[in-house]
Amino acid sequence: MNIPVAKPSIALRRITQRVVRLSTIHAAIFAAAYFLAFLVRHDFTFDEQWLTTFLMTVAGVVAIKTLVFYALGLCHVSWARVAFGDLTSLVWATTLSMLVFATIDSLFISSGWLEVPRVRRSVLLLDWGCTILLVGGLRTLWRSVREELRPFIEGKQTVSAIVVGADESGELIARNLASVSNQSYSVVGFLDDDPDLLHSRVAGIEVVGDVDAVGREIARRGADEVIIQSGKLTGKRFRKLIDDSAAAGANVKVLPGIDEQLSSQGDPAQARLRPVAIEDLLRREPVKLDDTAIRALIEGRTVMVTGAGGSIGSEICRQVLRFKPKLLLLVEQAENAIFIMEQELLRLDPPPSFLPLVADITDEARIDRIMVEHAPEVVFHAAAHKHVPMMESNPAEAIKNNVFGTRLLAKLADRHGVKEFVSISTDKAVNPANVMGCSKLLAERFVQALSTNSATKFIVVRFGNVLASNGSVVPTFQEQIRRGGPITVTHPGIERFFMTIPEASQLVLQAAAQGEGGEIFVLDMGESVRIVDLARDLITLSGLEADEIEVVYTGLRPGEKLFEELYFDDERRVATRHPKVFCAMHRPADLSAVEAVFDELAEVLDEKPEVVRARLRDLVPEYAEGTGEVPARPQQRSHAK
Repeated sequence: MNIPVAKPSIALRRITQRVVRLSTIHAAIFAAAYFLAFLVRHDFTFDEQWLTTFLMTVAGVVAIKTLVFYALGLCHVSWARVAFGDLTSLVWATTLSMLVFATIDSLFISSGWLEVPRVRRSVLLLDWGCTILLVGGLRTLWRSVREELRPFIEGKQTVSAIVVGADESGELIARNLASVSNQSYSVVGFLDDDPDLLHSRVAGIEVVGDVDAVGREIARRGADEVIIQSGKLTGKRFRKLIDDSAAAGANVKVLPGIDEQLSSQGDPAQARLRPVAIEDLLRREPVKLDDTAIRALIEGRTVMVTGAGGSIGSEICRQVLRFKPKLLLLVEQAENAIFIMEQELLRLDPPPSFLPLVADITDEARIDRIMVEHAPEVVFHAAAHKHVPMMESNPAEAIKNNVFGTRLLAKLADRHGVKEFVSISTDKAVNPANVMGCSKLLAERFVQALSTNSATKFIVVRFGNVLASNGSVVPTFQEQIRRGGPITVTHPGIERFFMTIPEASQLVLQAAAQGEGGEIFVLDMGESVRIVDLARDLITLSGLEADEIEVVYTGLRPGEKLFEELYFDDERRVATRHPKVFCAMHRPADLSAVEAVFDELAEVLDEKPEVVRARLRDLVPEYAEGTGEVPARPQQRSHAK
């Protein structure tokens, strides 16, 4: 990674006691360097001639250097945090000082305007080198001694740590840990899977082994903590790292990634070290996006996001803004949610071009007016009723919003010439066992059917549970732990697919960018996770023993499946240009047949919930209404081959 080093700028700078002190120290070093240059030039012998020249010119040389160093800000640099960029600035300032003195010598001393002996060019070059060596060396020595002796001087207990990763980020972590003020750290080694780095030294610290050797190296070196940057390991390896470290008697701490650090405030080192979070244990390989394709989809266009105040919708908005749309339309029914999103975007510098619009996607007049006035070219449809048990009790509302709301939005997109329409679906639409999943299946079918007769590219993106989204299992468990338990899990064998909100949103954009129209894209959800394991991880990560919070099994709820699926049996999984996006290929439904189903559903929307569910069973053969009994385990549950 190339880190650009900005050249120091000449500016008026504040004079403080610390600046005066550093300027005085620099002046003494400049005088010593100048004297050493004369001494080296004359083979360490003294004679009256060069001593006279030195004495008559030293004050001018020191004054010139001090002024240049002050103007370029080198008298304001902390010696405790000297870095490579400071060395570059030192060379720049020393060279400029030499050129200034050489110019004065040529214009004024050689012409006789100043009655001062001329200084040999070789002395000036030697002085240049001696100044860099003395100033740079003393600064480096000061930082080194300070970091090595600080624990003894301050009397603080030293925490010995092993850092995972010997790359640039790992080196930065090690250096920061050595210089933070609120905790004394001693980094005793790096762990890195690159065999070429084994036993090499980074920042003066040895690479002692690979990540799997953590337990052995903790015991061998007496490490108290293992420190790793967020995103360095996938969830499965992270879990093994924690288990091996705990067995050897060390804690694991996480330093957030650079994107998290840039978005937060405070000290960049120790203050940002945090305990392991559940996201770390479920993390997969980072998403690598085709930014060129996504930029072609978004840049300079008007983009509309429905459900913009929700977990997925709001993150889609954030991801869309990275690619500089002409205008972002935030469509949301919940006034408070859209207000929170508006305030977040207003805090950006500079504020992006966006417009919050309170609107219900089932209100045809309102949505039609939005499309007429703003002419969106891309629509991301994330608005939906998603809570399974609640929709079991309110099936008509699920159908109104998820089915008829999607149909209305898609038809208006077709009517007003929207270029791309992306509908967010769910794994619960596959062999649905609940009203919510069934409603999303019907929405999928309508969007696919409409795509066969429209110039708009209609695309469906299907994925599973999103970690820590509003109302999801993680915040529910965390609240139960906060209250002292118990944690309620419906069944010991229940499993779900999980991905993080940013990952899901990024892959939605990736799928949209490569769609040609009519596809159902399925995101790679990795391996499913047992919910009881997730609960126990959250207990442990809360600083409690696993048996301190009771886990109570309540039985599968109506409409709940033991395992979720990502594909129907008759769907063919096809790879796409992106390794984490697949396409579920099957023959799209006939639009008139789908409309006929919708017309029959419309007749029962005012009936009792059991009547609505019964009509769904009649109209949707795939809908096997859940009874709370344990179903058979499906054959296909993951992308893993």
